[in-house]
Amino acid sequence: VSTNRENPDICPGGEEQWKQELLECLTAFMGIYQKKQTEPVRNDLISLLAHGEKTKNMSPQELLGNVILLIVGGNDTTRNSMTASVYGLNKFPEEYAKLKKDHLLIPNMVSEVIRWQTPLAFMRRTALEDVEMHGKTIKKGDQIAMWYVSGNRDEEFWDEDPNRLIIDRKQARNHLSFGFGIHRCVGNRLGELQLRILWEEIFERFSHVEVLEEPALTSGAFVKGYTWMPVICHPKK
Repeated sequence: VSTNRENPDICPGGEEQWKQELLECLTAFMGIYQKKQTEPVRNDLISLLAHGEKTKNMSPQELLGNVILLIVGGNDTTRNSMTASVYGLNKFPEEYAKLKKDHLLIPNMVSEVIRWQTPLAFMRRTALEDVEMHGKTIKKGDQIAMWYVSGNRDEEFWDEDPNRLIIDRKQARNHLSFGFGIHRCVGNRLGELQLRILWEEIFERFSHVEVLEEPALTSGAFVKGYTWMPVICHPKK
């Protein structure tokens, strides 16, 4: 709901439903956060936030922002990349055949899928100083939309056709889907691990995962994903 306020299939109540569900989310997590502050620190995320020097006095808005970021970052992105891996391998069957023949390609395939899909299309940042780039001036204080999905399909950078899924692409790990620098996704290795395990387990159980129809896509520009995609999982014989 947090990223689909305008999608009637997910949030039929529009803005009012969106506000109500975010308020319920805040109420639930604020209760947990405040309870953890009264207990000894433990090795779970909310406890660490409740006792962290820079996070123990967060405002409700700051707590909600962090919670939503973690929910979206740990759910929408990985889930849509999983769907993308099935869709992409069906869209490029020669790559699926290559993967079936050599399962050692799974880790590189995971990076390539994350590049090809780019589950979060962009992020906004604020410039901290004046910068000249490609003949244009970005001034201090300017708000910039960084289109990761564009960089991940930049023909001037990628050696091979960036619009194709190529599971043994040599540059696969150079994608921008996890961001860069101090804002680089803290869960990037976990996301990669989930996708790798998914495909290891798929090959243990199924000979082929067949996409039956073109998928339905999410609305909006931020989350680049899927809402529906029928498949058949063909068991191993």
